[in-house]
Amino acid sequence: MTGIPIPFEDLSDDALRGVIEEFVTRDGTELTDADTKIAQVMALLERGTMEVWFDDTSRTCNLRVRDES
Repeated sequence: MTGIPIPFEDLSDDALRGVIEEFVTRDGTELTDADTKIAQVMALLERGTMEVWFDDTSRTCNLRVRDES
């Protein structure tokens, strides 16, 4: 993946929720079921297991599992 990592703490609460919500609903998760998944992703971000990335080419944010190498 190209792009640059963005510290999730630098995003507003609304922006972060939007990125996470879009991520967890990609597989067809209903928004009514998304709160649990949003909390799980937030926990992964807080532990440093997952990162927010910004792709300057597409001008979009995405989430990915942190590369441990």
